Amino acid sequence: MAEVRVNAEVKDLTRIERIGAHSHIRGLGLDDALEARAVSQGLVGQTSARKAAGVITQMIKEGKIAGRGVLLAGQPGTGKTAIAMGIAKSLGQETPFAMIAASEIFSMEMSKTEALTQAFRKAIGVKIKEETELIEGEVVEIEIDRPASGQLAKTGKLTMKTTEMETIYDLGVKMIETIQREKVTAGDVISIDKASGKVTKLGRSFARSRDYDAMGPATKFVQCPEGELQKRREVVHVVSLHEIDVINSRQQGFLALFAGDTGEIRPEVREQIDSKVAEWREEGKAEIVPGVLFIDEVHMLDIECFSFLNRALESDMAPILVVATNRGITKIRGTNYRAPHGIPIDLLDRLLIINTQPYSEKEIRRILDIRTEEEDVEVTDDAKDLLTKIGVETSLRYAIQLISAASLVAQKRKAAAVDVEDVSRAYTLFLDVQRSVQYLQEYAQEYMYNEIEEAQEDGEQADMQQ
Repeated sequence: MAEVRVNAEVKDLTRIERIGAHSHIRGLGLDDALEARAVSQGLVGQTSARKAAGVITQMIKEGKIAGRGVLLAGQPGTGKTAIAMGIAKSLGQETPFAMIAASEIFSMEMSKTEALTQAFRKAIGVKIKEETELIEGEVVEIEIDRPASGQLAKTGKLTMKTTEMETIYDLGVKMIETIQREKVTAGDVISIDKASGKVTKLGRSFARSRDYDAMGPATKFVQCPEGELQKRREVVHVVSLHEIDVINSRQQGFLALFAGDTGEIRPEVREQIDSKVAEWREEGKAEIVPGVLFIDEVHMLDIECFSFLNRALESDMAPILVVATNRGITKIRGTNYRAPHGIPIDLLDRLLIINTQPYSEKEIRRILDIRTEEEDVEVTDDAKDLLTKIGVETSLRYAIQLISAASLVAQKRKAAAVDVEDVSRAYTLFLDVQRSVQYLQEYAQEYMYNEIEEAQEDGEQADMQQ
């Protein structure tokens, strides 16, 4: 069988931080007994739903649950996606968490089942253990010879020591370039990976602590390593099955990960990878980390996708499936049958259902406090009271969106904080759903393809027939 390639650098991507709808969420806000705090880690209220999500999270961490499904069901704007994000934050970086909207399945240039398979495999991690040889010690001296003619390659010597020994290493051109790029100087404690040649600065030796004033407060001081210079260390990489699939499916598979152009992956490739991962598990080189696949707006999936999910959840290497919907009893897409949440009964039977409740006025006020702090907007108490009233009468989402709009209005009049007049101005500029519908009803005749009268006539005819 062909060698299965795994690239451990896949996860080393720079994260771009920006303020989003759920960027204030840090976790589920539970204590050690899995009891929900009133306000914690960016979440407010929904105590029973958060506690249930906490139990699921604990079971995932302990590896006691796999191939199970959880349904977050509730009205729009009751925090379903927020709870899913809280689960992701609570699980940490090592547990894979894949998030998709159900409508994405139909817009991809591949079959629906292939898109779902890729989503499932993104949510299954493989923890690969390997031993690497390192040279770790304190730099005593670096000598680099630069020929005056410029014809010959640079050469150099690196003297390193531990508390027990000292050794001189000859340096090649690439190693010299790496050391210069990392700005390694005498007195630094460094680690060199013998296989890849990667140089990592661990800090500055305590022996050079007298240089603290010259180095600055950001400098990290560490002890000089003990024992031998050459050490063997176990390194753990966590990659998803999907990443291994893509890397092995084509010549430039690693580049395809960044481009996003993964295409359809042949079943033979996945079978080879699954058998290889099974070998690694038996040899103790790897272990499977079942992650979480979150599908938002799950009612948008059709009957074929639901049938696929039924089968996929029975697989040996299935992740935990978390789905969310705000629909009541509605048609299953692709059929004329109605079902709760637009999900077939046989799949609903497999799901643990968590309900979310509408927020109270006090909870809306606390959420608005968190959002104003997250968006770094100063808002007076009177303006917050007005925003809370708007949130109760219209929707929480509309009230949150008015924060940034009111902030811009306040900036225009050069105010230090958002006041009632700024919120009122933003409220008149941007309509909520209720006022927009009212406006449409008033001026219905002015719009093209108006169907209100036809709908009313159909309703009257139905009443007459009854």
